[in-house]
Order: sequence, then structure tokens, then C-alpha cells
Amino acid sequence: MDVIVTAGGVPAPGEPLYPVTQGKPKALIPILGRPMIAYVLDALLGSRQVGRVVIAGLPPEAIAGLPGPLISLPSQGGMLENIEAGLECLRRSEAPSEYVLICSSDVPLITPEVVNFVINACLRQPGYDLYYTVVEKSVMEARFPGSRRTYARIKEGAFTGGDLTLLRLNPPDTPRDLWQKLIAARKSPWRQAELIGFWPLIKFITRRFTIADAERLAVKVGRMRGRVVISPYPELAMDVDKPGQLAIIEQELARRAQSVASSR
Repeated sequence: MDVIVTAGGVPAPGEPLYPVTQGKPKALIPILGRPMIAYVLDALLGSRQVGRVVIAGLPPEAIAGLPGPLISLPSQGGMLENIEAGLECLRRSEAPSEYVLICSSDVPLITPEVVNFVINACLRQPGYDLYYTVVEKSVMEARFPGSRRTYARIKEGAFTGGDLTLLRLNPPDTPRDLWQKLIAARKSPWRQAELIGFWPLIKFITRRFTIADAERLAVKVGRMRGRVVISPYPELAMDVDKPGQLAIIEQELARRAQSVASSR
């Protein structure tokens, strides 16, 4: 399966990670001597189900020395634009896969096992245009207490969004402006609920909104068939937005490195 890694984010002055990045891409934050995106690529390329990998948002010189082979595309300005550029690149390639795995560059704790789970869980439910991963709060907090994730509280429980999404290479035409707004509001479930209409917002406020409601709205509002995939792997939702989250990830990667060294 082809993969697009979104890597164009650059924290601006005043944002929590700016003191760490100083105007450089978040994907290149050094962790234990390696750029953060390198750990993501280790997981992707370690899966036998992954084929081509497109890095959307970094120039060729920025990916020199990273695990590969890779295709690099310069940033197009925003996440949606970078995804669109990656999709167009794959459409022009030889024998592209029917679905594309969209992966953020700031989830360095994912493993090949996590990648395989997402791909298999999605493909076991064929016929959808978009598969969106979520992690339940108790699972997230048990693995990463104090990670300060944003949760959407719905009828089935509290969930945080994952950073691995499966998308049909040629999805139906969708209202682009709405998707831009939804992506911009991805850290605020309340704002997303406001964007999709009055009655969904009321159901969300009263905690009567369900996973099935979300899937129906993908058809009604987004014009594509969507499926929510609940993941038992909190690593796919442990992205880096704040220095505290970066510290948690550094500690976990250091623990893994020590475990590997001691087993030799």
C-alpha cells in the first residue's frame, strides 16, 4: 500500500513547540540524535504491507539520510494541500494502490505492528472511502498518563483521534472548503461539531452523538463513505503538539533503545 507522510508543519512564534523548532519543520525535531520523522519511517518501512512512501512537505535535501526509498514533495502550504499533492503524485505513478495510508510525521512511537493493524482493520471492512482511527480515553491514559490529549465525548465513551487514516486514492468529489475547516479544527471536537450543523452539535453537547452518527455525517456532509476504526494501540494517537508530549516520547524511545541494547 502506498503511504503519504504529512510533514509540512512548521510551528510559528508563540506556539508551544516554537522554542524547540526555531522556525524549522516539526518533523525534523531531533530525538536521541535522529529526526522525529525517521522513527515514523522505521515503522512504515518495517511493514511488509507498505509500498511507496511519499513525504509531503519536505524538500529533497531535508530527507537525505532518512530510511528509504522515499519520494519528497515540497510543502504546498497546508495539510490538505500537501495531502492533495501526495495523492496526485501517486495517481501519476505506476500501479498505484486503491487506498493510501495517510500518516502524520509526529507519531514516532508507532511500530510495524501498529501499521499492520490499521491496514488490516480497514481492509477487512471494504467499500468505504475514508477510514478514521480513534483511541478510547482509558486505553490512552493507561499507556500515556498525563499526555494531555483532546477527547471527544460521545455516547460510546471518550475518544481521541489517531494519526493514521486510510483514504481511497480517487475519493468522491467533496466540499473542499469544509474539509479545510475540519482539518484546521482537528484539535477541537466542539469546533468540528459546530461546523457540521445544528442537530449534530446538539447531539454532541448532550452526549447522544454516536460513532454511527459520525459515519452517516461523512456521507451527508463530506460526500464520502466513512468508517471509524477503534484502535487498541494508543501509540498512533500519541502525536507531538507540546513540549510535555515530546518529553514523554523521548523517555519512551530511550527506554526502547535501552531494552534493545540489553537484549544483545
